Amino acid sequence: MDDGLTATEALRVALHHAVAELGGLGGMAHLTDPSGDRALHLVVTTGLPRTFTQAWENIKRDEPGAPARAARGGAFAWSSPNSAACPAPGSEPRSRTRPSAAGMAAVPLPGPDGPLGTLSVLTSAPGEPSPDQQIFLQAAARWAADHLRGASQPPSAAARGVSPALSGAQLQQTLNTVMVGTWEWDIRTGDLTWSDALCAIFGVHPDTFDGRIETWTKMVYPEDLPWVLATLDEAIRSKNMFSAEHRICHTDGKIRWVQVRSRLVLDESGEPTYLIGTLWDTTEARLALDLVGRALWHMSDGFIAMNDDGKITFLNLEAERLIGSGQKPLGRVLGELPTVTTPDLESRCRRATDEGLPAEFDVRWPTNDRCYHVRLVPVPEGLTMFITDVTEKRAREAEQAAAARAAAERATRIGELTSALASALTLRDVVNVTADRLSSLFAATGLIVYRIENNRLRSIGSLGYSQACIDTVQSKDPVTIPPIVEALESRAPVFICSPEEYLRVFPNMADLLAVSGKRAWAFLPLLAPDHRVGCCVLGFSQPRRFTEEEATLLNAISSLMAHALERARLYEAEHAHAQELQRELLPRELPSLPAVTAAARYMPAGKDMEVGGDWYDIIPLSSDRVALVIGDVMGHGVPEAVTMGRLRTAVHTLTAIELPPEEILYNLNDLVGNLGDDSYATCLYALYDPSTRICTLAGAGHPPPAIVHPDGTAFFPDMPANPPLGAAEPPFETFDVRLPDDALLVLYTDGLVESPTCDLDSGMARLAESLATSWKRIAGYTGDAELELLCDSVIGALLPIDLQTTDDAALLITRVQSFDRRDMSSWCLSKDPRAAGVARQHVREQLSTWGLDDLATTTELLASELIGNVVRHAKGPILLRLLRSRSLICEVYDRSLTTPRIRRTSETDEGGRGLQLVTALSQRWGTRYTAEGKCIWTEQPLPTGPPTSASALSALGSTTMLG
Repeated sequence: MDDGLTATEALRVALHHAVAELGGLGGMAHLTDPSGDRALHLVVTTGLPRTFTQAWENIKRDEPGAPARAARGGAFAWSSPNSAACPAPGSEPRSRTRPSAAGMAAVPLPGPDGPLGTLSVLTSAPGEPSPDQQIFLQAAARWAADHLRGASQPPSAAARGVSPALSGAQLQQTLNTVMVGTWEWDIRTGDLTWSDALCAIFGVHPDTFDGRIETWTKMVYPEDLPWVLATLDEAIRSKNMFSAEHRICHTDGKIRWVQVRSRLVLDESGEPTYLIGTLWDTTEARLALDLVGRALWHMSDGFIAMNDDGKITFLNLEAERLIGSGQKPLGRVLGELPTVTTPDLESRCRRATDEGLPAEFDVRWPTNDRCYHVRLVPVPEGLTMFITDVTEKRAREAEQAAAARAAAERATRIGELTSALASALTLRDVVNVTADRLSSLFAATGLIVYRIENNRLRSIGSLGYSQACIDTVQSKDPVTIPPIVEALESRAPVFICSPEEYLRVFPNMADLLAVSGKRAWAFLPLLAPDHRVGCCVLGFSQPRRFTEEEATLLNAISSLMAHALERARLYEAEHAHAQELQRELLPRELPSLPAVTAAARYMPAGKDMEVGGDWYDIIPLSSDRVALVIGDVMGHGVPEAVTMGRLRTAVHTLTAIELPPEEILYNLNDLVGNLGDDSYATCLYALYDPSTRICTLAGAGHPPPAIVHPDGTAFFPDMPANPPLGAAEPPFETFDVRLPDDALLVLYTDGLVESPTCDLDSGMARLAESLATSWKRIAGYTGDAELELLCDSVIGALLPIDLQTTDDAALLITRVQSFDRRDMSSWCLSKDPRAAGVARQHVREQLSTWGLDDLATTTELLASELIGNVVRHAKGPILLRLLRSRSLICEVYDRSLTTPRIRRTSETDEGGRGLQLVTALSQRWGTRYTAEGKCIWTEQPLPTGPPTSASALSALGSTTMLG
């Protein structure tokens, strides 16, 4: 740089380089006052607005800010952003707080006797400048100080690297350079001393200035002199600083503005002796402010300026109109004005002033009930308020917001309609979903949905139309109605906006118009990619025009409806097949047996396919014994249902040959094992004998049954645990339990008691509690109604409608009854040729006691033949038992395991016709094995007609009868 720079230029150049190096927002240069307190006075700024720098024009040496600390300590000083955003006690005054994200770095301007002043940079970086940046800042300060001292710097000091301080004359020369005048007034003598710069500001030659205070007062603008003198007198009496901005009469005849600031010097007794101060020309700034003031005065927005006490110091024409000129607002607090009753306005102003942060909000102005946007901006002198009328803007925004909300609501409803149509299962579901959503979307008051079946339109649902209208449409055949025909043939919606338009376009349909009760219509074709599905007719109670957006939307909705109807049609077809399959796989009705009465429920896992792998069955056996079976094929769906059907058929086959429960499970295990490694099933087989009241249980991986006593006590028997079918290793263990009359045997699958939110043990406990509670509550009902109600109660408690299940569930509840002892008779016989005769005698006597004499002859023949076979072919002892139930049952027990079989005989054979006789005389007969041998049994229907004749018996031919 050129060595001929002025002091101001040197300081400005140094600031420019320092701000650039630190990436700062702006900078300030202060010079030290030569008086005793050595205060800092702002002389140069760069990049900073005046509203900010006004608060930094004079800084005391004892202040905590970075410039003061740099001047006191003669070293780099830093003020972090946090210290500005949250000033602590004793920190910078609130008027000097920096923006919350700005820090301040300061270095001294070195001099021989102490700092000449400081260079300060307001930084935007969050942290302290780096060491290299600090070194650069100090180098810039030394360079500026060298240019301030100029040639007066002693060579020896430069050689030592020490920056000598400016003398008082040199500092005054610097102040003159930057056009800041200084003055000193001896209060006791009235002598006034002006610097050359001050003389230049007033237009007075230094040699002609007489040094009298009266000379200064004569140059003060006459209108300002009274208050200036009053302010000066008050400052002297209160021993405070004197600060004023007033007008002066320049020697060139022009009026100029000056800013004066001074401080008092007190003697040893504390009395004022001198007043020392500075003065600079503010005419250009004042003119700029006047221009701003005139602009503020005439601008369309309201503007109010308030001081720190909240009193109004300025307001423009618009603000005066809002408040009311008759209120005389100047000098009054805004909240005290009767026309300003906006809630919280005063508290918001006070909060903005205290926090030093701008605030914006809308208010409803009380004088005209219009909406205004208020912006509060804190300034060093107080607070400014901008008031903008935004009534029309807010109305437009409200309309736009309402339109946006309506669009968002419509989009939401369309999304809900799309989702609902995607999840609709049946045709009726599609109609209901469409009616609910379209009525809210388009304010439709009627809907009819037609589907094409066999080239005809069939109504599958309607809403909002009278029965007379529906009957009229059906009588005409919808396929002949012109608007429907037009919509289907053109594959585009047809809109009719009024009854007049309807009659003009379709004059032959006046009768349909009369009964419809509607005044506008939309005919929407329902189209699939390759065929026509049907038509949807929307009706409206008032005439209306359909916008292009509504037409497009209705066309899109009709496409969604068409696809939903096709899916529903396929679902209903599959649903019908699934129901038919389920009916075929499960018992259509439970048998009515003397020993048990039963009720059952099957609950599918979901809505998609109502079939699964859970099954149950009741199989009647000989001697009124009953087999109760329940099972669960792992998984659900058609493959599992097929496996279940195979198992159920196998159980029927194995039970028909009277195999014991453990052997039935053995054979089922082989069957499931042959299906594949991933096939598993659980099964519980219960065999109840009403003559002994013993129920034999055998299970394979299935939860135990629940037993409910007549008093309502429910428990689970401690059955042996066997693995599931397909993974088990025989033999299977069985468990016997004796059941009292009217006890309940409850069989179920794990889907009833187990779910992702409930484990098996907890579910079984809930089942027992539900059974006990429900059985006591419904015990007053008679017949099968009790068990039906009990099933519904248990299902409702364990599988409520809103419960999402992932497994099928089956429930079978049976009530058991035993034989009356009066309906059973038994006799032990020896293996002896006379046993047949003894048996006939017992049979004849017992049947006479039961009043069944008509069956005596036949039963004697059956007993003789069965006992004769035992005597000839088997081992004794022999047990003969008669049971009276729905039929007459005759049983012969022996200790042999040989199985009698019917064989074909020739005319010359002497034997082999005994079992043929048994077959002819009994309704059915068979053999079953016991723990000690076997039992051959026969059943005869109780007499309801004439007895069997002897000729019918002789037709069978001769037979061998022993005894």
